[in-house]
Amino acid sequence: MTNRLITYICMAISLATALSAHAQDGTSAYSFLNISPSSRIYGLGGMNISIVGGDVNSADQNPALLGQEMNNEVQFSYMRYIGSSNFAGVSYAHSIGAHGTWGAAIRYLGYGSMTEADESGNITGTFSASDAIFSATYSHDITDRLRGGINLKMAYSSYAEFSAMAIATDIGINYYDGERDLSLSAVIANLGGQVKRFDNRYDKLPLDLRLGWSQTFGSLPIRFSITAWNLTKWKLPYIETGDGTSDEDFKVKDSFSSNLFRHLVFGADFVGSDNFYIGLGYNYKTRTDMSTYSRSILSGFSLSAGLRVRAFDLGVAFAQPHTGATTFMFNLSCDISYFLE
Repeated sequence: MTNRLITYICMAISLATALSAHAQDGTSAYSFLNISPSSRIYGLGGMNISIVGGDVNSADQNPALLGQEMNNEVQFSYMRYIGSSNFAGVSYAHSIGAHGTWGAAIRYLGYGSMTEADESGNITGTFSASDAIFSATYSHDITDRLRGGINLKMAYSSYAEFSAMAIATDIGINYYDGERDLSLSAVIANLGGQVKRFDNRYDKLPLDLRLGWSQTFGSLPIRFSITAWNLTKWKLPYIETGDGTSDEDFKVKDSFSSNLFRHLVFGADFVGSDNFYIGLGYNYKTRTDMSTYSRSILSGFSLSAGLRVRAFDLGVAFAQPHTGATTFMFNLSCDISYFLE
């Protein structure tokens, strides 16, 4: 089984590398691949690759988080996103033998109706825009503490009469020490490229290298997490516009500390019970991306909570990156094995 995992990884890398070679001169697109369908992860800052548990949707962040503890788990997700955007999806996991697990997921991201205009600005009607992601995941327990995983994703975009398609893969590894409740992860995300273009230009996928750490300390029932992402480039400058009361020119923020914290996502969740959790996250990049005088005081922060009742898990998450953008996510999971006993 370990050799099979290695074979899958080599095949995926070969395919993704070939596709990436066609997209080196374009601009990065398909950023929707970075939106987590997990309410628990969304509440921890929107990015986390090291939370070990029974959340099937965590495999979207790190395929090595998919495990046998998720056997026959099905999860439905819904998200009310910015503007009139609505996202929905379903995922499922099933164990293979004593060490393997596979999963599959479908997600639809609809952005609502938009005004259509010609090159002169004349209104010609409306159009709709949407994205869809189809993914298949396989993970394997290499040792009792080390697990590797890989997923293959097909992303399809439809904007008015235009469409495009891309194939991407994520490759992840996770080390988990149950005695210390220590989890360490590494992920290469969105390795791949377009197989169908909107026009004559190839767009790059948001290729990324990510590292993650999660741990509790002693008897304190709080798990802390730090996720480092966007590690393929150091400089992530942003423009500070002030509070709207000054006539000074906008300032470009590009200091060492600014770049450092724009690479980091912080999270903390209460894990004192197997039937209940609450989590808080802070994403400095989200806050600085919304650095206008009208951003919300909650910008960059997110909150999640979950409750388990028998075979069902209910999770919710909330964030307000901007005063005009309140986002809400809902997850419902069911352990089918409970009804098969």
